[in-house]
Amino acid sequence: MTTSPAAAAVRRTTTAALARLEGSTPAPVARALIAAGAVLAIASAFLSWTWTARFPGDLTVTGYPGGLQWLTVATAVLLLLQVLAAYELPGLGSLAPRGHTVPLRWLALAAFATTWFTLIAISVELNGLVNLTTGGWIAGIAVLPALYGALALPGDRRPAAAPTAPAPAWQERLWVTLITALGLVLFTYGIDTSYGELFEGYLIAIAFSAAAYLKSGLFERLAALLQRQRPFALTAAFVAAALFPLTQNNDHDANVGVNILIFATVALGLNIVVGLTGLLDLGYVAFLGVGAYTAALVSGSPYSPFHNAEVPFWAAALIGAAVSLVFGVLIGAPTLRLRGDYLAIVTIGFGEIFHITVQNLDGTSGPKITNGPNGIPAIPDISVFGLNLGTAHQLGSITIGRFANYFFLMLIVTLIVIAVFSRAGNSRIGRAWIAIREDETAAEAMGINGFRTKLTAFALGAALAGLAGTVSAHVTYSVVPDPYVFAGSTPPNSAFLLAAVVLGGMGTVSGPLLGASLLYLIPEKLSFLQNYQLLAFGVALILLMRFRPEGIIANRRRQREFHQDEAELPTQGTEVDSVKLNLNQAGA
Repeated sequence: MTTSPAAAAVRRTTTAALARLEGSTPAPVARALIAAGAVLAIASAFLSWTWTARFPGDLTVTGYPGGLQWLTVATAVLLLLQVLAAYELPGLGSLAPRGHTVPLRWLALAAFATTWFTLIAISVELNGLVNLTTGGWIAGIAVLPALYGALALPGDRRPAAAPTAPAPAWQERLWVTLITALGLVLFTYGIDTSYGELFEGYLIAIAFSAAAYLKSGLFERLAALLQRQRPFALTAAFVAAALFPLTQNNDHDANVGVNILIFATVALGLNIVVGLTGLLDLGYVAFLGVGAYTAALVSGSPYSPFHNAEVPFWAAALIGAAVSLVFGVLIGAPTLRLRGDYLAIVTIGFGEIFHITVQNLDGTSGPKITNGPNGIPAIPDISVFGLNLGTAHQLGSITIGRFANYFFLMLIVTLIVIAVFSRAGNSRIGRAWIAIREDETAAEAMGINGFRTKLTAFALGAALAGLAGTVSAHVTYSVVPDPYVFAGSTPPNSAFLLAAVVLGGMGTVSGPLLGASLLYLIPEKLSFLQNYQLLAFGVALILLMRFRPEGIIANRRRQREFHQDEAELPTQGTEVDSVKLNLNQAGA
């Protein structure tokens, strides 16, 4: 196949520009610029950046960092460690299995973006750059040579590092413990941020740093480590999650944690339908509503018509999951013979029917069961083995409040849902789901009963959502129809649940958990997004589909499908050679 003159010209121009940039500065000089900029940026954080404490975080103190200055320190330290790793220093050489140039560039961008975000925020909040003091100007200037040195650094010319032999089991478990502790610290820091500017800077630092270590190949090694130590890693993750409420000084953050777990659990149930089976369900939040309303009706609320038939929580949970499962079968039986867009339209219709029905069961338009728009309030707290989750308890000197109690309960429910998802996904029925997702016609030709298999996925996903709904009803004290719509102002709703699955990574366990955490926490911390949530997440989905269509945490099968061309590229050589090969393939 011939190459067009225009494509050949673009290829020559791009290759020449990359060669000029990479060859403009010798590697030792570029690394020296990066190291000097990082050290100077760290030092600047110990000076005041503004003269007034009106900017959140009090950046007027000299002697130690505060507020957003800590983010500059963190990104500059990571950049400095990456520079030292380029010299193969003991213990640091493994930071970049694929080479050091690309992660250095991303970390330099992290330091630059974080620092200048702070300086611009100070200028906007206090009306002008004149409000910056010496420390702020030093920080802003220090990251510039670091960024220039990273961009001018020649590409890596050595082969990518071969996979290392597994370390002794005790060392790997120690690393897993450290990684889990770091994850707990990062999550706790993010949820503890007390003002919007700090959370925005935190997101910037996390995003650029994660991109750096993703490009470096470090995440792949960590994933392999966690896979080898899977039982220990799961135990460590559970312990870290259980420790989270003990790190909080107020009940609000524990409340955020409970709602994240509820949102994540429901998203994980949706992942069975969408991620494993490939069915586009746009009314899934209705099953959460079925579970919540069922629990509200049988848990002893004085506003329930069945308040005299109060049942213990374990029974209410089983009833809620069972009723949701029945609704899943009733809705799925007549609709799952449809495919694609037609199925999506029908599921939207089911969600709207549920929302309208619970509004009309108010005693006027229909029987008085759900109290219509007023919902069912005054749902009593759960009592488990005589322990009332609605009251605070003491654990030594630590006070465990109401939402911390519900966090522990929801953590157990999440573990149950994860176990069901994992066992089902790895079973015979799970392989049948994946076969239907890939090609339903081919799966049926191989003897798989497509309708029955899809109905099983639909019913199981509905039951898991109903189980989470039974806890949600008690956490919020009341159940009203407003949240159970396709798209609303607050999660969970069907649009946000689907976005959590797609953003996090379809077909994985940790993907929906991460996606749900981000989609709940970001609007919670950034109040200005309250009226623009769908716009913001629409933009996020577009960017993700462009740059990482398999999701943040990728299923290995789907990752290979989306990056077949990249898998064929050579694993060694310069970045210029890789660009040349891409351009040659594009123009061929």
